[in-house]
Amino acid sequence: MALDGCGHFCKYALIIFNIIFAVLGVALLGLGLWLRFSDSTRAIFQIQELNSSAFVTVVTILIVLGSVMLIVVMFGDYGTCNEKRGALQVFTVLVSFLATAEVAFGVLGYANRHAVGGKMVEFYSTMYALYLTSGGDLFIAATLSFIHNMLHCCGMTGIAPFEWVQSTCPSPDGFFEHIKMPGCPAIIGSFYDSKAQLVMAIFLGTGALLLIAAICSITLSRQIRLSNASAQYIVLTHSTSVLTNPQPPQDGFVSTSYLDQDPVIFTPLSMANISMVQS
Repeated sequence: MALDGCGHFCKYALIIFNIIFAVLGVALLGLGLWLRFSDSTRAIFQIQELNSSAFVTVVTILIVLGSVMLIVVMFGDYGTCNEKRGALQVFTVLVSFLATAEVAFGVLGYANRHAVGGKMVEFYSTMYALYLTSGGDLFIAATLSFIHNMLHCCGMTGIAPFEWVQSTCPSPDGFFEHIKMPGCPAIIGSFYDSKAQLVMAIFLGTGALLLIAAICSITLSRQIRLSNASAQYIVLTHSTSVLTNPQPPQDGFVSTSYLDQDPVIFTPLSMANISMVQS
């Protein structure tokens, strides 16, 4: 279909957006399913006391968010590549819902930053306990190592002789850190409290990008509607001009025929032809 420059820009922008969204959706869904059904973490979901922990909440969010993102990508790719208005309208509704949720989570996370910090500490404590009970699972070890190096802390206490996760801790900066490093629970709580504004800005920025994708989808849908309307106008104008300017009739008699058949023209006989026929 014929699209103008704005329509083509929105179409290619949506294609790039859907590719990025698909990669993130597959990553989140795969990570959530692995944490849910892994041998080292499956026991958490089977123990009633831990079934409502922060770890279970995070895993559930990963699975749900990854699934929703893939559904959004499915409608977005189908509507964009095939220029289907119905799929684009569904895509717009879903992306608008995600944008609203991003903004709401960002504002609520900042308003309840102390409670969110406590949930993050609870999540770290669960990962710490899983590392000890799983015998040093590689994925959990990588997660703890990432947290320790990012926050420069070590375990629950930070005391080197008593820390079972010493292998995942960062290198000490000074002499005293060989004996004791900062404990992670206190660092995590203060870290989120100090970075709450930045986290809210990230959520708001993501929501703004989703709204831009929704606007591009609306623009592309409008361009498709206008393109379809212009094509119908051209066909109707051509057929109307044929009806208003009929061809002049041929000399002679025209037999009645069906609309899908060419007319049969009979030429009148002259007097000479009539005499010849009679003789």
